Amino acid sequence: MTASAVLDDRGEETAPRIDALPPDESRGTMGMKLVIVTEALLFLTLFFAYFYIGHRHPIWPDEPPKLRLALALLAILLVSSGTLQLSEQLLGKGRRLAARLLLLLTLVLGLGFVALQTLEYRNHLRELRPTDDVYGSLFYVITSFHGLHVVAGLLMLGFVAVLPSLTPSHSPHRPLHNAALYWHFVDVIWILVVGILYLLPRWVR
Repeated sequence: MTASAVLDDRGEETAPRIDALPPDESRGTMGMKLVIVTEALLFLTLFFAYFYIGHRHPIWPDEPPKLRLALALLAILLVSSGTLQLSEQLLGKGRRLAARLLLLLTLVLGLGFVALQTLEYRNHLRELRPTDDVYGSLFYVITSFHGLHVVAGLLMLGFVAVLPSLTPSHSPHRPLHNAALYWHFVDVIWILVVGILYLLPRWVR
């Protein structure tokens, strides 16, 4: 008889109860990876639409978007990924206070990204509106869709930051690690956004 087996009324071995199974520490991580795959496919669809429609125009776009704020936003997200990765490493070494402080720093950087992107939108809207043409529509759909993912990532990190412990003793989940996976995904998507929407139009003109 196995350790987790349960005996029925006749003393025969039956399938183990769910609450008798050992905790699956990869359950939350697998769920987050599936979410990331789903979101990645959505962005892939948007990028495909951008290239497909752009291929049908001799000049796409008429004027490439300005780079300065986009690169600043990229720097902020790259630094935030670094601080979050370091937070995970320190948590693994048992330095919980330092890990929480770096997590809070990541949150501040993420909020800075949102504030700076709002400023960038204000500047863009002076020259291009979503209703001007198909390029304007795609530009704002892609960048705002990414912005919503940044907000979702901030909500996840904020939830983790207010947990009593970053390593819950009675949970199979790894909250910091799972939220960090999503945040790194958001950063990778912004790298693609900058490369495709901001840099590529300058190289192919």
